[in-house]
Amino acid sequence: MRIVFMGTPDFAVGVLKSLLQHQYNVVGVITAPDKPSGRGRKMNQSAVKKYALEQQIAILQPTNLKDKNFIEALKLWDANLQIVVAFRMLPKAVWQLPALGTFNLHASLLPHYRGAAPINWSIINGETKTGVTTFFIDEKIDTGEIILQKEVLINTTDTAGSLHDKLMEVGSELVIQTVKCIQEGTAKTIKQPDVVGKPAPKIYKDTCKIDWQQPIDTIYNKIRGLNPYPGAWTLLDNAGEQIEAKIFNATKEVTHHHYNTGKLIPSKKELKVAVHDGYISIDEIQLPGKRKMKVVDLLNGFTFYKGAKMH
Repeated sequence: MRIVFMGTPDFAVGVLKSLLQHQYNVVGVITAPDKPSGRGRKMNQSAVKKYALEQQIAILQPTNLKDKNFIEALKLWDANLQIVVAFRMLPKAVWQLPALGTFNLHASLLPHYRGAAPINWSIINGETKTGVTTFFIDEKIDTGEIILQKEVLINTTDTAGSLHDKLMEVGSELVIQTVKCIQEGTAKTIKQPDVVGKPAPKIYKDTCKIDWQQPIDTIYNKIRGLNPYPGAWTLLDNAGEQIEAKIFNATKEVTHHHYNTGKLIPSKKELKVAVHDGYISIDEIQLPGKRKMKVVDLLNGFTFYKGAKMH
């Protein structure tokens, strides 16, 4: 088999590694163009490109997937199977090229959580299970016929980061199983149910703002569902100074209290926020221009004035 692999972030790297470890012939990699990032605006390569360079695999980085020169270059690789993991929507001219088709690995149990951020949304919404799905690509986003699925449990302490790692491992195994089925001609597909599943749209800054008026579980799930990236944020009102803070790790305590919602209760080792049905205890926080830090370190050098609150 001659395989072309398409992907960009770390999640895709895990799958590409697994294909190479199983001695599959990956003839080329397609990934996102380099882009400037950070304060110095240095050109940054995708995680997949960095790994492909290490493995000396040919690389294409098209800005336009419909560009004739790109499609001609892709044809020269003469692939009979294409595998897509965390990449862009492909035009028909690309996904219909190989004789054995083009399949995608998606980090949810389709038809639920179609879209750009299935890992984040499954935790934000308080799900207790999710999974991975391989499916053949068609004209729409994440709607093609399912090849294989594997369920993964979500623990109450999982973050988007820990769930990402679990799904990457299980997803890598599922991709290998899928390739074997296709190679042996035993792949049996199932048409996706004609239903509108729970959505997983792209996450924007407004999505990440914490509403302290919401139930404690909703707040807790949002914080862990956006950890480590892009991070849930809030405004800290400290004696009239408005500070935008990101909260990464937190725990919850369900209890009765008499405080107003959003009130900050600092101590020597704890920073708690009062909410309707208890407290959110912040473990890790980031202030503007600072690195992420443990709350115990923040409490050593930051003064919380009387009446400080989150809103």
